[in-house]
Amino acid sequence: RIPLPVSNILWEHCIRLANRTLVEGYANVKKCSNEGRALMQLDFQQFLMKLEKLTDIRPIPDKEFVETYIKAYYLTENDMECWIKEHREYSTKQLTNLVNVCLGSHINKKSRQKLLAAIDDIDRPKR
Repeated sequence: RIPLPVSNILWEHCIRLANRTLVEGYANVKKCSNEGRALMQLDFQQFLMKLEKLTDIRPIPDKEFVETYIKAYYLTENDMECWIKEHREYSTKQLTNLVNVCLGSHINKKSRQKLLAAIDDIDRPKR
């Protein structure tokens, strides 16, 4: 038998990894319709409901990490630049995908380049 504190730590790490994997999966999406965005939210809510039955860990680790990323799919071009600068917890790939998939056909090349440059500026200090 695994002691409860150890079990909780294992659950916490598994949940955190699952949530990070969900965001990484969303970052691999090539196209996303409004229905697809709604399904992302629905799938995540189902995942949370099942987790709440499996474990007593509260709050769910990295829940906001996933929810914030999904909500970013609904941002406008103007809001996206601010959001990118405020959310450094996401990888360059994850941020770039948001720009390309969310706004892809709705913005011109110059605006897209501006947003991608903002992502590159955030990434630069890490190098």
